[in-house]
Amino acid sequence: MSKSKVYGLEQARAQLPLIASEAEAGYSSEITRHGKPVAMVVPVKHWQAQQGRAVKVDGILALRGTGAGLWPKGASKEIAVLRNEWQD
Repeated sequence: MSKSKVYGLEQARAQLPLIASEAEAGYSSEITRHGKPVAMVVPVKHWQAQQGRAVKVDGILALRGTGAGLWPKGASKEIAVLRNEWQD
């Protein structure tokens, strides 16, 4: 990743279309508040590579596996009961 440009929060707010265009072109931007970094705007491809995945951003398959650990143990039995209610 190339060196990122730094924008103050107010400047970034005013220049968001430019920052988005830079990200589209492959450049990253750092956003600061009172001189301290608070956010990064990075190209999607760089973010995906960092996450170790190259999935299509739009589409439901991109969400696969994101709910792991949200349901308590034994929830599958309760879900099966609820599903069966609709099949009768």
